[in-house]
Amino acid sequence: MVPNGGEFDEGVRDESITSDDRVAPDAALLRIDPSVLELDRVFSVLSHPKRRYLVYALAEDSEWTLPELATKLAAWEGHADERDVGARTRDRQYISLYHTHVPNLVDHGVAEFDAETETLARGAHAERVFAALAGAGDGLDLAQERHAGRTYDGDAGADSV
Repeated sequence: MVPNGGEFDEGVRDESITSDDRVAPDAALLRIDPSVLELDRVFSVLSHPKRRYLVYALAEDSEWTLPELATKLAAWEGHADERDVGARTRDRQYISLYHTHVPNLVDHGVAEFDAETETLARGAHAERVFAALAGAGDGLDLAQERHAGRTYDGDAGADSV
């Protein structure tokens, strides 16, 4: 499959394409669609477990309050019931989400944030990120994506990879 509709350019030779597969037999070089490079933004958004969790939450429901998300995330990371999440733990999650992870999603157009109501909603590019997650695994099921909550920094008590 040629990502840009079969257009070829002078540049990099793709040895896997035979002359019969080429649109223009004289053109030996495939031009890559520039939109493929935009996947870096999608991968940047998905590179942190908390942002993946936020994306899964937005896939589950199109709108959340930040306190709801902080509570859900604290419960999820602590393998606890939401009713058992203490105020201090919830507040730490809230601060992390508010100052780091929500702005990242907003900057990339994955989410919109209303500071007055503290509401996070799907942004213009949310579907693209959902598609990347669906393509990377079995789907957008939170239960199936246990790896999203794992820590890979060698922290004590972290799940093994």
